Amino acid sequence: MKVTFFHRKPAAYGSFSIEFIFEDVRHRLEDRVAAKVAVSKYESQGLFKRLYNTIEAAFRQRGDVNHMTGDTHYLTLLMRKRKTILTVHDCGFMHQSRSELAKRIYRLFWLELPTRRAQYITTNSEATKADLLQWTSCAPEKVQVIPVAIGAHFQPQPKAFNKAHPRLLHIGTNLNKNLERVIEAVAEIDCHLRIIGKLSNEQIALLKQHDIDYSSAYNISDAAMVEEYEQCDLLLFVSTFEGFGMPIIEANMVERAVLTSQVASMPDVARDAAHLVDPFEVEAIRAGLLKLITDDDYRDQLIAAGRLNRRRFDAQLIAERYLGIYRKVVNEKR
Repeated sequence: MKVTFFHRKPAAYGSFSIEFIFEDVRHRLEDRVAAKVAVSKYESQGLFKRLYNTIEAAFRQRGDVNHMTGDTHYLTLLMRKRKTILTVHDCGFMHQSRSELAKRIYRLFWLELPTRRAQYITTNSEATKADLLQWTSCAPEKVQVIPVAIGAHFQPQPKAFNKAHPRLLHIGTNLNKNLERVIEAVAEIDCHLRIIGKLSNEQIALLKQHDIDYSSAYNISDAAMVEEYEQCDLLLFVSTFEGFGMPIIEANMVERAVLTSQVASMPDVARDAAHLVDPFEVEAIRAGLLKLITDDDYRDQLIAAGRLNRRRFDAQLIAERYLGIYRKVVNEKR
């Protein structure tokens, strides 16, 4: 079985999580799938570059099965529908503040038309599937939810909780990561805030204004990211929007307590393995933090629930689910 995995051209700076996810899928299926990787020549910017990427994909790179792995939705437009699979990781661009015209354009070219040109669609959470069905005419039975797998480099590493001065791990500095409210919430809590992501001048000023004990790093390696989880006492992940929320599962894997949001995909990903709060309320975030810091039994309960929750994200099981879709595409009649 020959499958072409279509990847975006990565930006010069940023996370390449989509590429890592499907590199693992290919590795686990290498004895059953002859995989080819097609990377777009240009970044997804501007009409000409996107048009070139679309033509190149359709006439020079397509295979027996074509899997658009994410952030390349428009590449489906000239593909053979019955041989095309589209993965939608999130619809965050529809939640952002944009003009109505911009939203209509994104909705048409990133969601409606691509879903029409794909035989099957996968999303990584029920929340993303719900968004997709809300903003397109796609039939629900056409969409399968296949979560993101846990990286093999994350392993259980129990740690004694530093109750006197806990190390709180916060991942991400973009607007949806909610760092500004987090800073207000941890003010006057005796802790160290460890931030992964490039801080803006405004964020640094806010940290200093509230006299926060903090440190930060960005553009770090996978191994260094694992160390960040192992060194922390709990994960603080109260985003206002996430298409999935992999840090929740990574913290479950390393056996750290998690504070996350009660919105978007995060309740579905966390289930009962995290404490959920309203990410728009600073006092709710602060109260959740204090509960996790002070209530030993509750914290241990969440960690125990995490051991069960992480089983849902076994990498081999998830690879097998993709294989099932590839086989359906290959075996369907012309």
